[in-house]
Amino acid sequence: MLQLLLACVIAVVIIAVVRWQQNQRGADAPTQPSWQFPAQLDPTDFVSSTGQWLVVVFTSSTCSTCADVAAKAEVLASSAVSVTTVDYLEQADLHQRYEIDAVPTAVIADENGVVKRGFIGPVTATDLWAGLAEVREPGSSGTTDGCSSAD
Repeated sequence: MLQLLLACVIAVVIIAVVRWQQNQRGADAPTQPSWQFPAQLDPTDFVSSTGQWLVVVFTSSTCSTCADVAAKAEVLASSAVSVTTVDYLEQADLHQRYEIDAVPTAVIADENGVVKRGFIGPVTATDLWAGLAEVREPGSSGTTDGCSSAD
């Protein structure tokens, strides 16, 4: 009987110590929002917006990865696709308007400015081409990656 009572007292003490340590640890750090690309663009914000599709790459001239993504996007330009690069140091107002908080951010929008696909960070030329092909003709690229889709 004495051993059972002693075991209960020890268990209560251990539980109390563990709870005290958990309270001393403090609250968990708040979660950070994930970077997002805009869902809608105003085509009139982009002077070269003359095609059926608009590709906008938000960059910073201090970012070497940005220059690479912008160069890959320029290859997409055609009579149906307008490509615009928006450098933070030159057009900070557009970065702020569209709440761009990470560069490079590349988006593909239709003629009404509805963003259909977006990429944040480094992106391959293949992914850009496939993204554009998919929004122009759904199912054509054979990709089912929903991670970068705005739909």
